[in-house]
Amino acid sequence: MIGLPTLPSNRRLDLKERLIDAASSLIEAHGLGSVKARPLAERAGCALGAIYTVFSDLDALIMAVSARTLTRLEAHLDKSEREDEASASPTEAARQKLVWLALAYLDFAFAHRASWRALFEHRLPEGRPVPDWLVADQARLFEKVEKVLQPLVPQLPGPERAILARSLFSAVHGLVLLGLEEKLGVMAFTTLRDEIVRIVSAMARGLEETRT
Repeated sequence: MIGLPTLPSNRRLDLKERLIDAASSLIEAHGLGSVKARPLAERAGCALGAIYTVFSDLDALIMAVSARTLTRLEAHLDKSEREDEASASPTEAARQKLVWLALAYLDFAFAHRASWRALFEHRLPEGRPVPDWLVADQARLFEKVEKVLQPLVPQLPGPERAILARSLFSAVHGLVLLGLEEKLGVMAFTTLRDEIVRIVSAMARGLEETRT
């Protein structure tokens, strides 16, 4: 916005964090549609126009919230990693890791349902690309799956394995989304976990059988 004052860097950073906190809390309480300038300013304790000294618009702020959510998701997935059993072969270990990643993703989505949903609900205006830094944040999560897939499909070139990782994510994401939204019928959370284990294990075994 033209004409708005420039804040000192320390105050700008503080305001940026307060606005991200405010937007995150609004999303958790009321969903993505609640991220509007006036309630944001009230929660962050700033003037309405001060928002735009830090973010160009509310879409930019929502993307900053998405980046924070992705960081939290990445940390949660990292915690899911366990030591390989000494007796497990590389392919057995890979199957186990795929299941652990899928369950960790489900657990995060269940615990942070509104923030997780906002990752996929937010749409930028037509013609406005997703910034490179947010694309990079997303890519790091897919790379975790790509790395686990390598022992199962060593014959696949890197680009094809990257596509496969995204396809597997889409399959798991669909199960999580439909399960938590009860679009598959009312399903106990423990049952949903069991089904994800069953399906991801089956997919992993199927991939292993395609090795040449």
